[in-house]
Amino acid sequence: MTEKTKKTAEKKAPPVKEKSVIETPAMKQPATVHDVAKLAGVGSMTVSRVVNGSTAVSAKMRKRVEDAIKELNYVPNLAARAARSGQRRIGIIFSNPKSSNLGDFLMGAFAASSALGCQLLIEPLLAHPQPIDALKKLIELGAQGVILPPPICDSLEAQQLARRHDILPLSFASGSPRLHSPAVLIDDFAGARAMTHYLQSLGHTKIAFVKGDPKHSPANSRAEGFLAAMAEANLEVPAHWMPDGDFTYRCALDVGKALLDVPKKQRPTAIFACNDEMATGLLAVAHGLGLKVPQDVSVAGFDDTAMATAVWPQLTTIHQPLAEMAKSAVTMLDDMLKTAPRISEHDGVVRHFVAPYKLMKRDSTGPVGGVTAT
Repeated sequence: MTEKTKKTAEKKAPPVKEKSVIETPAMKQPATVHDVAKLAGVGSMTVSRVVNGSTAVSAKMRKRVEDAIKELNYVPNLAARAARSGQRRIGIIFSNPKSSNLGDFLMGAFAASSALGCQLLIEPLLAHPQPIDALKKLIELGAQGVILPPPICDSLEAQQLARRHDILPLSFASGSPRLHSPAVLIDDFAGARAMTHYLQSLGHTKIAFVKGDPKHSPANSRAEGFLAAMAEANLEVPAHWMPDGDFTYRCALDVGKALLDVPKKQRPTAIFACNDEMATGLLAVAHGLGLKVPQDVSVAGFDDTAMATAVWPQLTTIHQPLAEMAKSAVTMLDDMLKTAPRISEHDGVVRHFVAPYKLMKRDSTGPVGGVTAT
């Protein structure tokens, strides 16, 4: 073939036809059964049979459907199927299996689900590479509503993902609940402010605060409540008296040593920790240094977990009614699902339940240099 003939043939050659792909834009909307059917060149009923494991589909056709499902990253909408059957499924994500809060939370959630007759689907964050993957798993399992704890409750991506799948997301214990989504919480700011005022009423002016994980909005709200109360009393807080923490006992051991293993004049007379676990670590440091609690240093926590009354001296803390909050969260979602199982069918009224906190005054706090408070 001459060069001229070759060029002529190239001009006349028809364009190569690209493989037909259903665009499920990366993805503005998740792929549907109809998208899979179109790509596979079959009917929607055939796709449903393959998804449901029916044997009434030829091996060749099943392979085409399965290839299309894989290419489109299609997730069967089990939530819609559950809604049609009248079964209410509520997903729960939990972040820390070692947390002393988890037992109370699950006890309240199971009590509510048992009374209401709904099913709970429990998924741990630690079982997934990314927090959002836990939510995706619950979507695959057919959850119609999901209870999201910190920090995923504050994720706009998580909220949007749930809504794209027509699933109700509820923020649990968020420090900054979304205005467009249901939520169950306490006023962390007010609780921390109340605790700080209480310490001030005992004569403390040199108060340190151990912060929590900054990815958790309640930790930030509690820090803001502490600072607000200190500002109201016209008291300054040195930067090193607000060390970073991560909610764990171990981190409190290092933080506590930095705060307390110094000359008396450089020590705070009271330390308020962002949760009970860190407060317990602070107690251990104080005991190890030979300091008396509360005579030499008062220690306060937040949450009122079981460990608050299992240590010596027992912790002054803010009671967060986790079991009742979990009951309220399950009840709220169940009620919304019974009214309308799809988020698109709801009336747009946002329901926020703010549970009451309580200041628990115990033996770990007392007057400056004085005796135990009663």
